[in-house]
Amino acid sequence: MPNVTLYISQDRIPTEETLVALTERCTALCTDILRAALENVHVIFVTVRHGRGHPAFAEIQYRLEPFRTAAVMDRFMMELDDVIQSSTDLTARIRCFGYEASSIHARN
Repeated sequence: MPNVTLYISQDRIPTEETLVALTERCTALCTDILRAALENVHVIFVTVRHGRGHPAFAEIQYRLEPFRTAAVMDRFMMELDDVIQSSTDLTARIRCFGYEASSIHARN
């Protein structure tokens, strides 16, 4: 963990090349700022049929850690916002959800 899921309107989805670069940049933010192990980082793109609101929505799920303070998460969201904006020319709504390790049940 963390999982970065980007929901992007089907008519605004970037090229494959852009998505590859965006994946790399999101991964770097997770490993650098959130100090996540590379094997625990997942970046997922979901094309959506847009109804209302921002044409892009980013949802980040992560394990709570003492070093992931409010200031760290603010920096992460600010830099993620910049990465999404510069890669897609879209302003994304960003929401982060932290979970205690004891609340996470997972496989693989």
